[in-house]
Amino acid sequence: MVTVRPAQPTDGEALVAVHVAAIRELGSSAYDDEQIEAWAAKKDPSGYPVEEETAHFVVATRDDDVVGFGHLALDAAEIRAVYVHPDHARDGVGTTILEHLERTALDAGLEDLSLLASKNAVEFYERHGWTSGEWVDHESTGGVTLECLWMEKSLPG
Repeated sequence: MVTVRPAQPTDGEALVAVHVAAIRELGSSAYDDEQIEAWAAKKDPSGYPVEEETAHFVVATRDDDVVGFGHLALDAAEIRAVYVHPDHARDGVGTTILEHLERTALDAGLEDLSLLASKNAVEFYERHGWTSGEWVDHESTGGVTLECLWMEKSLPG
């Protein structure tokens, strides 16, 4: 069973581990080695906005292990992250995180959300009712450009 809870500063190392593993394994189907290494670079345990007031930052756990995370920027009505460790991919973890973030946005009174999807994640979001916008160049943390897709979704209600 997967549980979603607010992320804590003590989750930093686990967040980095999930983030880097997901990028390297799941992102490699859509980007070249240079892009993957740049995207995975410079991840710092203290660099996740787990205590920011306008950030709804959560982790997904299974048997007390962090297996994924999500970030909803409430002030921007934007989902900024849904990452799942590859050992738990395609097992409902990403869906659980995404549904939690969407419910939180709806409860906060938001009507529409946007996100910037990596090429390897577009199909996942489309399956969950997100629609495609335009392709854009996004600069990774390592300074390399990744082609990503702006997507949006109107929330029910």
